[in-house]
Amino acid sequence: MEPGLVNLTFHGIGSCPRPLDAGERDVWLGTDELDAVLDRVTDDGAVRITFDDGNASDVEHALPALRDRGLRATFFVVAGRLGEPGFLGRDGVRELAAAGMGIGCHGMEHRPWRGLAPPDLDRELVGAKAMLEELLGAPVRDAACPFGAYDRRALAALRGAGYERVYTSDGGRADGRAWLQPRNTLRRGGGAAQLDGVGDERPAGALLRRAKTAVKRWR
Repeated sequence: MEPGLVNLTFHGIGSCPRPLDAGERDVWLGTDELDAVLDRVTDDGAVRITFDDGNASDVEHALPALRDRGLRATFFVVAGRLGEPGFLGRDGVRELAAAGMGIGCHGMEHRPWRGLAPPDLDRELVGAKAMLEELLGAPVRDAACPFGAYDRRALAALRGAGYERVYTSDGGRADGRAWLQPRNTLRRGGGAAQLDGVGDERPAGALLRRAKTAVKRWR
């Protein structure tokens, strides 16, 4: 991979103990695929690793694989799903944090933040953050947008809630100093080979991606 910061997004790993939504099937990776990708990026300091949704596989599969390689990741947890079948419980979140992993907010109910009424947006961004902070006894500074969905009002609410970094699903490379961080979703069946094209865009493609992101930020 070329120099520059690349944010990677994993979701569930291994056998899923719950029914998967249609949109999840494409991003639920086998343990061999996780291992292949992590082996590829172990010595690459320009890669950030993230996991979304707070699946139980975060502790069962992801944490041991990260520990074996001396890697760190940030896990974005859906606060309202804690303890539900197939998802992390409170002890699992604490175990990740105790292992040196970052814990971020993925909302309260895993619904798109774009277009939410103010009370619902407050519950997703402020209520979920407070719940996780009470659980951890520490600040939660990062958030990740469910489904990559956001708009100008959601971004303003995220700033108002005190998040120091917000992760999207916009793809491409990231400026490590930026508040808004595009990520690249890893998909089932792609293996480590899908890293070859991450962030490797022609100028026209990069310009188009930036234009689309600008539209999302200001709509």
